[in-house]
Amino acid sequence: MRDNSYAAVMARRNEIMKRALGLDYGEFELGGLAFDYERMMEKAGYSLEEVRAIQKETNVGDTPLIELKNLTAAARALSEPGKGARIFIKDEAANPSGSFKDRRAAVSCYFAQHHGYKGVVAATSGNYGAAVASQANMRNLKSIIVQELFDSRGIGQPEILEKGRKCEAYGAEVLQLTVGPELFYTFLRVLEETGFFNASLYTPFGIAGIETLGAEIVAQVQARFGRNPDAVVITNAGGGNLTGTARGLIKAGAAETKVIGASVDLSGLHMASDRDFNRKSFTTGHTGFGVPFTTWPDRADVPRNAARPLRYMDRYVTITQGEVFAITEALAALEGLERGPAGNTSLTAAFAIAREMPEDAIIVVQETEYTGAGKHVTAQLTFARENGIEVRRGDPAEQVPGKNIIIPRDPSMIRPKDLSMRDLKASYLRNALKNRPAGSPEALTEVETAFLADEIKETREGLKELLALARGC
Repeated sequence: MRDNSYAAVMARRNEIMKRALGLDYGEFELGGLAFDYERMMEKAGYSLEEVRAIQKETNVGDTPLIELKNLTAAARALSEPGKGARIFIKDEAANPSGSFKDRRAAVSCYFAQHHGYKGVVAATSGNYGAAVASQANMRNLKSIIVQELFDSRGIGQPEILEKGRKCEAYGAEVLQLTVGPELFYTFLRVLEETGFFNASLYTPFGIAGIETLGAEIVAQVQARFGRNPDAVVITNAGGGNLTGTARGLIKAGAAETKVIGASVDLSGLHMASDRDFNRKSFTTGHTGFGVPFTTWPDRADVPRNAARPLRYMDRYVTITQGEVFAITEALAALEGLERGPAGNTSLTAAFAIAREMPEDAIIVVQETEYTGAGKHVTAQLTFARENGIEVRRGDPAEQVPGKNIIIPRDPSMIRPKDLSMRDLKASYLRNALKNRPAGSPEALTEVETAFLADEIKETREGLKELLALARGC
């Protein structure tokens, strides 16, 4: 009889993952804390051309790039003379299941089908689950979605409930769980018992799927204006969205385009806390995922995470829940586009950042997502009030996550806050040193030094300075 206790299943995690991914991560290890990231991406992933062909088979990609003329005009009205970049949005809601995550799921489901798996499993709050279920259907695969939904009272957030309904609409088997360690344990058991493919968000397949999004942005801007975008703003959670888009920008020749991450500020709320779980209105794209995954990517459900945002990020900003709700309503009222909260996180940041840039600059919001009853502003704010959160108009700078949501009294009050890239990089290095294998020599090897410089997008001198900061020198 197999021991299915929590400790025993966790002890088997590497063995389970190896069978469920058809990928031996050990062959990419370089010793110490280093691994060959690019070789992993090249060997396990697909080329940009191959991914385009895979996605075309299931009607994914080639989504429209829309200029938001009225929001641009509003930003310019709040800007100094000559400022107010043109704001564009990549309308990923046009994909089959309504989000950019169809791009990730398309590649994973293709791999699963062509390697003899009978089904796919994903752990997700829901948007990715809907994408996996949709793509699995097109390839005659079964799908199981493991979803963290409830607190200990059995109460689920309206946005996650909405996503679960969408997964079920595609015929997926949805396992709905309470917040905490139950999610990963159940996920591992399902993989082991079914023999299905692990359609993780963090594999090279998933990241390769998003590279087409970055490449399409460059091609569409080039076709219309004969140049590359000045900045692309990307909602950041687990880091895959940013990593894949940035890699696509680079492959399409836009290495100088600024890559800006944006997350909702939920500082002070613990994502695994039963009490805090329903005291937030955003289930993704927030600092509860964005900061931990930025500063230590390998906390993921695979041995080595292919999503590594510090390799590509030039700037990281946070905005408040109330600011996102305001821009969500403005997008519908001014542009006639009703879209869900995740993509509107980066749109909120872009609306403010555009005011810093010259009028002839181009800023692209990298994705939209579908919306539905549970994702609407009214549903979210009603749920917040039911959980004791104060909702009012005022200055969003006064917002305290878990206590209040403040809708800006005036659009000029939408002001993103910059997170220190220096501090984020130092935090990453502290985590890397802490997780270095036992028995490693005190001094970093040349291979480890080169790896860390790439990981945080720094020169050797910059790395040396940040290592001193990380070590407390």
